[in-house]
Order: sequence, then structure tokens, then C-alpha cells
Amino acid sequence: MPSGDVLVLIDDSGRVVEWGRPAEELFGWSAEEAVGRSVAALMREVAADGESRRERFSDAAAVLVKPVLRGTSVVWQVLSAGDTMSGQDVAILKAMFTHSPVVLHVLDDQLRVVRMSTATGELNNTPVGHLLGKHFTEAWELEDPEEEAAVAQRVMETGEPVVNRLVRHVKAPGRPTRRIQSFSYFRLEDPHDRVLGLVASAVDVTERENAQNRLALLDTVRRQVGHRLNVAAVCQELVEAVVPAFADIADVEVIEDVIRGDEPPPVPVPGDVPLRRTAFQGRIAVQPVGVVRPLPTGTPFSHVLSDLRPRLVSIEEDGSWLAADPARAEVIRRSGSHSLIVAPLALRGHALGVVSFYRHQQEDPFEEEDVVVASAVCAHTALCIDNARQFMREWIIARTVQRRLLPQQPATHATVDICPLHLPSPESGGAWFDAIALPGARTALIVGDVAGQGIAAAITMGLLRTAVHTLAALDLQPDELLARLSDTTARLAAAYAELPPTEPLDREPLTAGCVIAIYDPVGLTCTIARAGLPEPVAVLPDSTSAGLPGLSVPPGPPLAETGNAPFPATTVSLPEGSTLALGSAALADEVLAPSGALRPLLDGAGTRHLPDLCDDIAHALPDDHRTGETLMLLARTKALPPDRVLTLSLPADPEAAPIARAAARRQLKAWGVDEETAFTTELIVSELVGNAVRYGAPPLQLRLIFERMLTCEVSDAATSAPQVRHARTIDETGRGLFIIASLADQWGTRYQAQGKTVWAEQPTGVSTEHRNDAERPPTSPPP
Repeated sequence: MPSGDVLVLIDDSGRVVEWGRPAEELFGWSAEEAVGRSVAALMREVAADGESRRERFSDAAAVLVKPVLRGTSVVWQVLSAGDTMSGQDVAILKAMFTHSPVVLHVLDDQLRVVRMSTATGELNNTPVGHLLGKHFTEAWELEDPEEEAAVAQRVMETGEPVVNRLVRHVKAPGRPTRRIQSFSYFRLEDPHDRVLGLVASAVDVTERENAQNRLALLDTVRRQVGHRLNVAAVCQELVEAVVPAFADIADVEVIEDVIRGDEPPPVPVPGDVPLRRTAFQGRIAVQPVGVVRPLPTGTPFSHVLSDLRPRLVSIEEDGSWLAADPARAEVIRRSGSHSLIVAPLALRGHALGVVSFYRHQQEDPFEEEDVVVASAVCAHTALCIDNARQFMREWIIARTVQRRLLPQQPATHATVDICPLHLPSPESGGAWFDAIALPGARTALIVGDVAGQGIAAAITMGLLRTAVHTLAALDLQPDELLARLSDTTARLAAAYAELPPTEPLDREPLTAGCVIAIYDPVGLTCTIARAGLPEPVAVLPDSTSAGLPGLSVPPGPPLAETGNAPFPATTVSLPEGSTLALGSAALADEVLAPSGALRPLLDGAGTRHLPDLCDDIAHALPDDHRTGETLMLLARTKALPPDRVLTLSLPADPEAAPIARAAARRQLKAWGVDEETAFTTELIVSELVGNAVRYGAPPLQLRLIFERMLTCEVSDAATSAPQVRHARTIDETGRGLFIIASLADQWGTRYQAQGKTVWAEQPTGVSTEHRNDAERPPTSPPP
């Protein structure tokens, strides 16, 4: 008899409902005789009929009985198995369906359960027998039944098996967590390749997946938390790493003193110690980030700060601790949270803060294994917070040092308005600016930057700034000043290199840059040189700019760079009302470069108020792409009024001194200078002109400048340096510069491309009335 022929169809009560022709030939009963009778009655009749009928049954011993669905009822088919099933095969199938921990389901071509293993006893608290005939997604109560049915149907259609597919179940009543199973699907075919259905196997992998998820969370926290040396940033990295992978809501509160960089307190933490809410991730916040408050006593949060022991808390509406913290209780109620872990941020027995993890709605409650994970997460975060705290403390000290070393109140200058833009960064701390008054009503505008961070960079910045002030007093040109500053920086770097390895100043090589612009309000010129910093930008009064008008400033090497590369200087004309911008390297691409995104703000400076312009640039600067310290100095130029300057060409003969004295006397009277100052000035003019006639070369020029100081300048074409001589009592000459040095507040020599200028400064000696008249802006002539 061919294998697979249907012999008999039996209903669930054991009665024959169909009797095929092969059964008539094999057993000798017709369909009319067999249909409707019970299988048990037929077996008794076989036993009573004798040897001949038993021989027929022995021929049909190799049969296959399987359940099939007919409508909503299960019936049993008896098929001729021929030689395809051995006793061993039957034993294997029996063991798989009765004892294997792998749950097996036999599905028909409609994906209905026709047979399933009985080792599990019940499925979702439903006896196995009650699941037969149901669609497999209904029997299993899957989280996404539509997707799983589509996967099974695809296997049915293509024959390509799906192996180890993770499937989540709906949380069953009475179970603390929802199950995760690994499903595999295989198509069933008969010997004629007709599709009969599917075999689906399921293995419970809930514990394995939960363990892998916990390990993955710890790996994520170690990779993502601690990249930035800022306490608030570390806490934000933590909540972003754990939500939603571990919790639905994460809330971090850090002791206020820790955020300020102070040492964390030992446990138990007093109840009045304030904590700052530094980070939050989730749907509903307990308090806004930044709120500072002590933790209410009698709550799991205050208990954790007392003994540093994490706690798994089941949230119940009548919990006594909720009454002690009404604000948090209200948020918990609104969010639907049902499970809570409170873990300490602690290091070496000192408390840094507390972290709260919440789960709400349909999420599984926390387990004891989750408490271990939360403790490990918080231990790593606490170490990162302590690193950030120590860095923040050093940065605060360095920032304080830097702030004290920078100009506290930028000095006011009659010929230039200045406005600094300084945005400190924890990754730096060595930028500075200066506006130094020079002889002749000139102003030196300086921006410098020391690479590095912390106290070491701030100290180096202070040393270089002091050196700049000292060199500026020598009235050097910008290129010469930078050359000497570079030599000073090189000697400083050599001194750092000789320090012991434990000294903080020995950690990094000394790298610094500087840009210097000297503005002359009389000639309306600006001489600029730079070392390692971006090219300045000049915006004309009509809001046009293209670097510096007419000429560019060649780049010079960074300070202390090896080699003897020069610091080329450029002199340009700046009309009154021009805006000059000098900045650090952090602004090179965004603001100072012609193609910078924020360059239009600078180009539109025109006559805008400088503080407003600084504010607009500061607000427009992106926070996340800037590297280094942001420092920019804006300067709006002014011209010195012509009535404040006397310029007189002198002959190169002895008549020069009387001519100069007479012109000075008349001008000083017009300026309202008192008699004593006028007499001193005439004497200084006479000595300067006399020296120029005797030792200099024509042409000679006298210039008197009346601004914050009264400056006398005499220029000639010679390059020889004047020197102070100490004449003997009997000498008739050689006392000129000695007299000038005695009478003037300061004096010096300034070299130009053609010759030199010897100058001397003294107080103006102007009465209050004349000073007010001099400082009053000129009025328009009457019509």
C-alpha cells in the first residue's frame, strides 16, 4: 500500500467518521459497517473474530496517526506509513514532544496549532489542550502578532526557514517580567512536496537577553560617560546612556559643593546639605534642572546618602516616604512609575550625589540584578564626576588667576574706544588682551594666547603680559616688540624644560601667539605685526572691509619658534571711525576669515555701538564647534583734533632752538598750560632741538601733542642713539638729556624707517577750566 494513503478519520470522541477504500481492503469492513462505530468496539471485534482478522491488522501495523483540524474541531487521521517510520523515529518524536525543554508547535497551512509539546504543561496559564485549533499568535499572546504572523506566512510561502528570531510576549498576569523567546520556523511538506504547515520551536531566552542587555548597558556607560570634564555634562551623558535602555526616567542630583569643585562630604551626609539637580531624561521632570534644595528626610534618597547603600523601591500610592516629598510623589503619580532604584554617587566613602531610575507603564519592574547594574553605572559615573570636579576646581582657580591678570576695567583712551569679547573655556586659559597708552597719543592694541589649560597657562599668560608691558615702555615698533617677546618666551620655555617632571609647568611645550597693532591718531595710521594669530580685520566707517584696506598683514611664526624668521610689520591708513578687530585662533574660521559664517556681523560694524556688536557675535557663536579660548578686541579709532597738535619744521642750525621755544610758548599759552609747566616744556624743547642740531641730521621737526600727557617730540634723519651723560662740574656741555630725564616723567627714542624721534612726556599742567574747554567737543559755527 502506498505510504501516506488515508485509511481512517476518527473524531475526538473516538468514533470513525470516514472509512476509506484502502481500509475496506485492509480490514474487511465496508464504510457502511465502520462509520459511526467507536475504534474500541472495532478492536474488540478483531479480538473475537480470530486469527484471520488479526493477521490483516498485523499487515497494517505501520500506520501514522496525526491530528488535523476540520472546521474548529480536531480529528485524527490514520495513514499508511509504509516503511518510512521506524520504532526509533517514533521514540524520538515522543521524547521531543513530551520531555524536551524546547517548545514545539505543529501548525497547519492556516497557522493554527494542531499539535504542541506537553513538557511545559501550560502556556500562559492555559492548558495545552485548550490551545489546539487556535492561531499560533493568539495562543502565544505575542507583543507584535501581526509581524510574527507575516514572518511565519513568508516561511510557509518560500520554504526558507527562519532561525533564532527574538520574540517578546505580552506581560502575563502574575508574571513579574515579560518573556523573551527565540523562535524558529520550518516548513512541513509531504512526500509529494505538498505544503502541510509549519513546525515552530520556541526557547525561553529571557534571562540570557536580560544579562546581555545589562552587559551592553555597562559597556555603553563606560564608552559614553566621562568624555567631558564638566560635572553637569557628565551627568547629562549618564542619563542619555541609561534612558531608555535601562530606565524610562533618570534623575541626577549632585551635592552643590561638589559642583563648585570642593571636596565631597563624608557619610552620613547632613540633612541640610543642598543638592543641585544637574541632569534629567524622561517624560515628566520632578524639578527643573538647576534647582538647588536639600533632600527631604525619611525618603529613600536621604537614606542612600546616609549609608551609601542602593535601594530597590516598589512604588505604592500609600507609601509613607511619598508623603515626605509631595512634589516628587505628584510627578511619580503623573508618570505612572511603578518601580524605582535609588543609587548613590560615591567615591572612597564620600558622597557626591544620588541617581534615581524609574520604570513606568508596561515596562517590567526592576529586579535585584538591576540594582547591581545601577550600582556599577553609578560607580563609574562617580569617578568621572570626581575627575570633572577636580578639573573644575583647577579651572576655577586658573580662571580667577587669569581674570586678575587681565585688565579689570579697560582704560579709557581719548583716541580709541575698545571693547573686549572674552568667552573662557575649560580647555584653555591663556588668552589676554591689552590697550597700552604710548607716547604721542598712540595706543598699542594687543591680543595674545598661550596654548594649554589650567593654572600653568594662566601663569605663563601673566608672565608674557608683564613682558609686553615692559617692552612697550621702550616704545618699540610692533615687529621689534614681537621679536623681543619671542626671545623672552624662548627663555621662559627653556626654564620650564629644566623644571622637575612633577611640576605642572613641565607637562607641555610652551606655545604662544600674539598680534600687536599700534594706532597713531595724528597720522591716522596703524602698524601691525602678528605671531601665530589670525590676521586682523579693519572695517571702514562705511562698513566695508576686506582684511586690512589696501594691504595684508604677513603671518609671523609663533612665539619662541625655532629659527630666525622675522615678524613683518605692515603700516596702513585707518580713517577716523574705523573698527579694528584682533582675535584669537578660535575666531579665525567663524569671524575673522572672509568666508566665515559670522563675518557679516563684523563687516556691518560701521558706527554700531561696540558692546552691542560684541553681544551679537557672542550670541551667534556656536558652543559645540569652538576649540580654544575665544577672545576678540574691538577698537574704534578716533582722530586727534588738529588744534591739539603743533607740527613745525626747523632749520638745521643754531637758530632752530629759539624758533622752537617761541612756537612752543605761543602754543602752550593757547592750550592754557600753567607757567611752571610752560617753562619746563620750553627747556625740554630747547634741549631736544639743540641735541638734534648738534648730533642729528636734517630735516628736523618739532611736534607738540596735547592729550592725556604733554608730549614733546623732535625728529631728525640720523639713526644714532642718544645717551645720557653725567657731565663733570667744569664741563660746559653734555647735560641736555640729563636735564630732560630730570624734568620729564619719561623720555625715550622711537626709530622709524627714516631716522628717529626723541620724545619726552610730562603732565599737561592745565587748569580745570581750560581742561574742560579742551575736552569739550567743537561746536558747529553759527549760521
